[in-house]
Amino acid sequence: MTNEPSDDIEVPVDDGADWNRDFDPRSDARERALNILFESDVRGCPPEEVVERIQVPLDALTTLLVEGVVRHRTRIDELISTHSHSWTIERMATTDRNVLRVATFELIGRPDIPTPVVLNEAVGLAKRYGTDDSGRFVNGMLSAIARSIREGTQSATD
Repeated sequence: MTNEPSDDIEVPVDDGADWNRDFDPRSDARERALNILFESDVRGCPPEEVVERIQVPLDALTTLLVEGVVRHRTRIDELISTHSHSWTIERMATTDRNVLRVATFELIGRPDIPTPVVLNEAVGLAKRYGTDDSGRFVNGMLSAIARSIREGTQSATD
């Protein structure tokens, strides 16, 4: 047996196309942050404890998102509760609750990120990890929260 390719096997040619061209490190960081906050929520432990158990170092954006949610959790949960007319935060699906927390932090703590980007990323995570209704729920909630935060009815630095 040789290591030479057989004539009847088509060997892929490197055409310079990036197999991972759709990869977005910012989206990946948001997904990791969601996973950390979800595990923290389900286990009933602080997110820092979840982070300590992770074997590989976290990237800067994941760290920023998790620490931002932890630091501003009271305000974030108040904003979510204020804009949720028929759901208490405890009644929300764990995934939805934590997607909303990450996105709400981005709305209040990362003014350089355009609102549509925050909403699209959050809705994508909700659809991927949540229920059939999660995308619509998260979109409606974040649209209302974004209007109040980004249109000036609440200061982004409170």
